Amino acid sequence: MEHMDRPLKIGLISPYDHAFPGGVSDHVEHLARQFRRWGHTARIIAPCSNPRRVSDEDFIPMGRVVPVPSGGSIARVSVSVWLRPRIRALLEREAFDITHLHEPMAGAVTVSALAAADSANSVNVGTFHSYKGTRLYGLGGNRLAMRYFRRLDGLIAVSEPARQFINRHLPGDYEIIPNGVDVDRFAGAEPFPHLRDGMINLLFLGRLEKRKGLRYLLGAYSRLKWDWPNLRLIVAGPGKPDDESYRIMAERNLTDVVFVGGVSEQDKARYYRTADVYCSPATGGESQGIVLLEAMAAGAPVVASNIEGFSSVITHGRDGLLVEPKREDALADAITALLTDRRLAHRLESNARDTVEKFRWSRVASRVLAHYRSRLTARSVALTG
Repeated sequence: MEHMDRPLKIGLISPYDHAFPGGVSDHVEHLARQFRRWGHTARIIAPCSNPRRVSDEDFIPMGRVVPVPSGGSIARVSVSVWLRPRIRALLEREAFDITHLHEPMAGAVTVSALAAADSANSVNVGTFHSYKGTRLYGLGGNRLAMRYFRRLDGLIAVSEPARQFINRHLPGDYEIIPNGVDVDRFAGAEPFPHLRDGMINLLFLGRLEKRKGLRYLLGAYSRLKWDWPNLRLIVAGPGKPDDESYRIMAERNLTDVVFVGGVSEQDKARYYRTADVYCSPATGGESQGIVLLEAMAAGAPVVASNIEGFSSVITHGRDGLLVEPKREDALADAITALLTDRRLAHRLESNARDTVEKFRWSRVASRVLAHYRSRLTARSVALTG
């Protein structure tokens, strides 16, 4: 069929503030970049609090941003009901072959695009990213969402936990296509010279939200510091520690804990490359361990909580170590194993390099493109049958 080889016009629609760093925004940007390399047209449509922070000429800002609590985090989305006519006009004007909605039920931009789907002739694909998602599903929102959900021609989930979650509320035939990783960028980053000073660097990188579990890593660090006086904990990510983290640092008089705040994408890669061990003690709510894959791509041995999302990325003892959540003693033991057994650390690092190859953006985007083609074929068959 003619669409199997021709360049496609693709609209990538996100409900989240595109000027603010986040997993979905990063996912959309990388897909667009890869599709353009292959000769396709890809435009990103999303709310944006500061369009000057977005350099993509094919980005279309749509809607004001409002912070909304969601799944233990804060989602920066648009909730404007006035977007629908604007988005309808946009979709009619652009005439996309594929309209790809990320988290279709998470904000006014994606919901409005689905509501306007009847006015455009595109194939509509939805990718569901989150493991817990909005509480609206549990409050009957799934019944309201179903009328729009039925307009999706293709369904993707980024992980098995994400698929299981959304399938409970909006049953369908989901294909699992994971988030990707810019493997070469992380592998080729330069470590920070000032942190290569003879100290051993333990890294925490993520938003300082309670569910990210910093308090448990601080507890583990306090145990380790007695035997490893040259150990340093680097904490990178936006936000402030919770009260329990402050209490642990004060009561145990922790030294060599360095808070660097939010970091750029370039510096994030450099911190991973600087780390002797990367640790993610998250307590739950992770749909896929993208931070683990980034650290693995950078060559840092990984210790992480054995939670859904993380366990779908790491095989314990093969390419990382998984420990029981909320157990500072288990974290300390796993970190100690990596510091004392360099053969173990090197084996995990080597296997991790093989693992992350499956998550290169070129491979992920190729699978997404194949999904598009299959849905276009199904549409053609339905129209001619």
